[in-house]
Amino acid sequence: MATHPDPQPNTESAGRESLANRKGYDDRFLGPAVPLPALADSGIETVVLPYANFTVVFRPDRRLAAATAVIIDGARLIDVPREDEWRFDPRLPEAQQAGHLIYRDNPLDKGHLVRRLDPVWGPDAPKANDDTFHYTNSAPQMNVFNQGRKLWQGLENFLLEHAENFDRKLTVFTGPVLEDSDPPYRGIQVPLRFWKIAAFMQDGDLAATGYVLDQSPDLTKGAAAQAMAEAARAGDPPPLGAFRTFQVPVVDIAHLTGLDLGPLPTADRLPTGMRAARPWTLLESYNDITMPTS
Repeated sequence: MATHPDPQPNTESAGRESLANRKGYDDRFLGPAVPLPALADSGIETVVLPYANFTVVFRPDRRLAAATAVIIDGARLIDVPREDEWRFDPRLPEAQQAGHLIYRDNPLDKGHLVRRLDPVWGPDAPKANDDTFHYTNSAPQMNVFNQGRKLWQGLENFLLEHAENFDRKLTVFTGPVLEDSDPPYRGIQVPLRFWKIAAFMQDGDLAATGYVLDQSPDLTKGAAAQAMAEAARAGDPPPLGAFRTFQVPVVDIAHLTGLDLGPLPTADRLPTGMRAARPWTLLESYNDITMPTS
């Protein structure tokens, strides 16, 4: 069940512009309707939080987003100075958000779900830049930089460059895979996997490609479960593994997350034969990504 919050700030809005007039994600940005992802289980509460050029579908029970949706116009991107002042969204109680306490004195990063650069275009660019630094748009990720993380963080750039050959517009959906088995830490459960879907127009039709980032510990070491349990007992962050980025069928993301992804699974451009032969492809470089070529 999705709800929309009271637009009036309730905690820390003094000195900041109200978020009440944010338009958020435009489901007609690409032309055909591509609705916001929604949980198929209507019994789980979600809150729809619009920002400038993106929207967060938030799960208060997990204190994290279930999904985010951003519209990107590659022809109108603007260079706005970066800031690092993370803040609570005043439209939700702070206790429902995973704030600074989660990330203090440990190796966890505030991982942007909607990447800072993606919504920063058009007249709302400064607002969009500022809006991406709300805790509702973050999730804990290991701060170790490796090739898998580099691939994940640069994926939108690669996809946008590819989309330049078609429409120069791109819609990106991103979120954590929220599972009951996710390890506990400081009042939340830390997601072990994240997902991303890029949607764009190709030859007049909607097209989509899907990706999963996995930061699960290396199960081949045999002691992962024990290490997770010991960390939980000690109140330490879970021992997460190196980032691994996969290209996957969009329908697999729907199954993993319990989200209704509307027309996106049908629009998947991963060839049917590849889905059957090797549905999850580990990406070592962007050259490993299968994209439509005509």
